[in-house]
This record gives sequence, C-alpha cells and structure tokens, in this order.
Amino acid sequence: MRKKNSVLYLTQAAMIAAIYVVITWYVNAFNLANGAIQLRLSEALTILPVFTPAAIPGLFLGCLLSNTLTGCVIWDIVFGSIATLLGAVGTWWLRSTKFIYTLPPVIANMFIVPAVLKYAYGLGDSYWYLVLTVGIGEVLSVCVFGYLLKNVLEKSKNVIFKQEA
Repeated sequence: MRKKNSVLYLTQAAMIAAIYVVITWYVNAFNLANGAIQLRLSEALTILPVFTPAAIPGLFLGCLLSNTLTGCVIWDIVFGSIATLLGAVGTWWLRSTKFIYTLPPVIANMFIVPAVLKYAYGLGDSYWYLVLTVGIGEVLSVCVFGYLLKNVLEKSKNVIFKQEA
C-alpha cells in the first residue's frame, strides 16, 4: 500500500510541475512570465498545497524548469524557485485558513524576485518599485486566479487529489 501512495505522490507532483511549465511557457510568449512587470499565471497553482503536499515539490520543480527553459539567469533559477518553494510550504501550513493561504506565495515572491531582478539582471528600477510591480502580479495570479482555481477544484478534490491508490 505504501508503494502505491508514493507512486501517486510522485505522479501528482510531476503533473503539477508539467502544468506549471506549460502555463509559464505560454505566458512567456507574451513577455509576461519574467521581468519588472510580470503576470506569471502559473503562480495560481501555488494554492494546490491546500489539496496535496505533492504540490510542494511539484511547484518547486515546475518553477525551476520554467526558469531554466525561459532563459533566466542562474540566480533567478535558484532564488525564484526557492521563492515559489517557500510560498508553497507556507500555503501548506496555512491550508486550513480561509484565504490567508494565498499570502505566502505573494510575500515570498514579492520580496525575493525584486532583489533578483535588480541585482542579477541589473534593472535600474528601485527595489521598492519592483516589489510593487511583482507584488501586483502575484496578487492577481495567486489571490485572484489561484483563489478562483481553488474554489473550482474544491468540488472535485477527492477525485483529482485522491490520497489513496
């Protein structure tokens, strides 16, 4: 029985990573996945730890792959992925709250990503301007689209995020 659960866990994590990559790749075609003004819609998936802990490694791997595939510098690949990982862990910890679970990804990305944009990419904008622009994108992606996604998935959570095989 334990082996079936680990296969299910790995499958869920892999699917979440793949979906994250596909969404980021699509949004990147419109130059919205990276940069000072970004609307990384794949960050809406950071609400998935509310349903399954498999989302935590899935989101981390998805962000790592997305940042690599979209041509980000190493500092963005590392620290951007860590920001998403911290956000996912925070969502998991706050999963039983109402709406508060959306805040950890916003906060982690809002303060880590601007530092990466400023120092790794040499953007001339002030750090606080970047906090504002990245923060707005995260609020839209996570607090609006992620919250809507959570409400839609809530109806079928026992089928989609089944814990036993």
